[in-house]
This record gives sequence, C-alpha cells and structure tokens, in this order.
Amino acid sequence: ILGSKSLRNFCITWILVCIALCAVLPCQLLLRNQHQSTVIKRNNNSLDMIEMSGFICGYISCVFYLGSRFPQLYKNFRRRSTEGTSYLLFALAMMGNCTYGLSLVLKMPAMQSFRALYFLHHLPWLIGSFGVLFLDIFVS
Repeated sequence: ILGSKSLRNFCITWILVCIALCAVLPCQLLLRNQHQSTVIKRNNNSLDMIEMSGFICGYISCVFYLGSRFPQLYKNFRRRSTEGTSYLLFALAMMGNCTYGLSLVLKMPAMQSFRALYFLHHLPWLIGSFGVLFLDIFVS
C-alpha cells in the first residue's frame, strides 16, 4: 500500500511537470521573437500562426504521449507482475523513440548560434521521445 501511494505521488508529480513544460511554449515564442534578426524574414504572417499551432500540438502531444505509459506502470505495480505485457511492442517502441530522438539531436545545425533556437523549437518532441523511452525502461 505504501508503494502504491508513492507511485500515485510520482504520477501526480509527473503530470505537474508536463503541465509546467507547457508553460515553456510562451518562453519559446518570446525567444524566437528576440532572435528574429538571426532567422530568415518571412513575408507571410500566417506561417507564424501555423508554426505556433505546431508548437501547441507538439506540447499537447508530449503530455499525452508521456501520460500514456502511466496506466501500464500503475497496472504492473498493482499486480506486481508484467504478465500480459507485449515486450515486443515496448522493445519496438523503445527503438523507435531512441532513433527518433537521436535523429533530432544529430540533425542539429552546425552553427552554434542556431543550436539553442533549434533545440527550443524541437523541445516537445525531444521530451516526448526520450521521456517515453525512459518510462518504457520501467515498464519493461
């Protein structure tokens, strides 16, 4: 029972962390506006709205994607068993998340001045892929 409370507290803490990550979005947009001189000028303002929609979708996806592993973790913990868990599913998901996250990291621009901006623009997908990879280690 004590372990169940600890897991529930961990899940609540994780959800709060994910919500806090969603607060990073406005900071990202502020930094983007400050670095506007270093990025290519755009003639069409609608692209900015589309880009912002992409960031919002990325963060929402990140929260749902990370949250998707907690029901399985909770179920395994309560049963004290991983019986019925498809290990091939989690192994393939882990390899997919690892290669996806690495592809984002390896695609980082060579110029130092663009790296921070690139990292901030891809943060929700990095958190999603590497965060779920971390949680999948606990599931398996």
